[in-house]
Amino acid sequence: MSPELISILVLVVVFVIATTRSVNMGALAFAAAFGVGTLVADLDADGIFAGFPGDLFVVLVGVTYLFAIARANGTTDWLVHAAVRLVRGRVALIPWVMFALTGALTAIGAVSPAAVAIVAPIALSFATRYSISPLLMGTMVVHGAQAGGFSPISIYGSIVNGIVEHEKLPGSEVGLFLASLVANLLIAAVLFALLGGRKLWARGAVPPEDGGALGKGGTGTGAGTGTGTGTSAGTGGTAPAAVAVRPDQGTGGAEGTGVRLTPARVATLVALVALVVAVLGFDLDAGLTAVTLAVVLSTAWPDDSRRAVGEIAWSTVLLICGVLTYVGVLEEMGTITWAGEGVGGIGVPLLAAVLLCYIGAIVSAFASSVGIMGALIPLAVPFLAQGEIGAVGMIAALAVSATVVDVSPFSTNGALVLAAAPDVDRDRFFRQLMIYGGIVVAAVPALAWLVLVVPGFG
Repeated sequence: MSPELISILVLVVVFVIATTRSVNMGALAFAAAFGVGTLVADLDADGIFAGFPGDLFVVLVGVTYLFAIARANGTTDWLVHAAVRLVRGRVALIPWVMFALTGALTAIGAVSPAAVAIVAPIALSFATRYSISPLLMGTMVVHGAQAGGFSPISIYGSIVNGIVEHEKLPGSEVGLFLASLVANLLIAAVLFALLGGRKLWARGAVPPEDGGALGKGGTGTGAGTGTGTGTSAGTGGTAPAAVAVRPDQGTGGAEGTGVRLTPARVATLVALVALVVAVLGFDLDAGLTAVTLAVVLSTAWPDDSRRAVGEIAWSTVLLICGVLTYVGVLEEMGTITWAGEGVGGIGVPLLAAVLLCYIGAIVSAFASSVGIMGALIPLAVPFLAQGEIGAVGMIAALAVSATVVDVSPFSTNGALVLAAAPDVDRDRFFRQLMIYGGIVVAAVPALAWLVLVVPGFG
């Protein structure tokens, strides 16, 4: 049995054990990385740790730390009330507002994880407050980020178009952008319909001063609130209890009824704006910037921030970092390249095309989407050169397949959504994201191939 095949089988075993024995998958993946890396790939500790996602570790810790402080001092409460006022109390519009906001951020140049890191904590705090399915809200944020992710001036779009130009393939910047935009918009519409969107419309307008979950004892929507009280998708769950009103949450003032601004909240809002400006305007690291801002707020208001470190999603950090470390071992020993070259050597171009889309989707669910596209587009060059497959459609299909799966809890975006959700049963939410990610991996590459590749665009 080849080393590459052994490494894939070990990954399958990790999934089975984690699912059946409720062991943290990240811890299992670290053990697998040690075993496979040492015994099969002949890697030392440095070679194994080369795949540790240090940048993602800092992003997860920094962003969840900063927003834990924002929750502790009531800033997220204020943002939720502001969002309700913005849409005139129409809670059903908020998921689409979050979709559009992340899409706009990535379309003008934000890296997708940076946009999700900024928007997801606010969106999911709103979901908790108003009994919106966290799965709906989280996936709307991620799909929004991917909807704008391939504009001609975006990071993803620039990288893919650069690869296409380097490989001397025909391309269409607008076609690539529209393919991703339409695909994610359609998926978002289906999610909205299936995960409680119709019930949100039925609620009508909600008064901004409502401090809890749309009245006492209301019902949730979609896949439940993630607290363990919800039921299966579409049946709803029990709404969380109304949020207790603190003395500084009275009515009146410039903000109207609801949560008032305090010096700590103003400073936190300034910190959140500074995070956006630093990441988008100066290309600073989102994780390091968030940690720095959180430390400043903690120093100024230690009482509000005392428990914030304990609210960092450490179990999620372990899970994601462990799995991605094992994926790094797979990349180091050439398993991913081995799989891609095996598919590329198939003599039937259409079959090779759909298999490449699936490889891009499966691997991207655990690794860098752009990195995977950078590897797969060159692998597709030989059969694209035969002229039987349209290059424009094939590249668009690869791009959609490799990025739409970023809802997986093992991808950066999915991990950020999982870590950002407050007051949820994380194991349950993790399973929801994993199941949904599996559905996307199974369905979208085939659909992208059917719509974009089979007609022969380009």
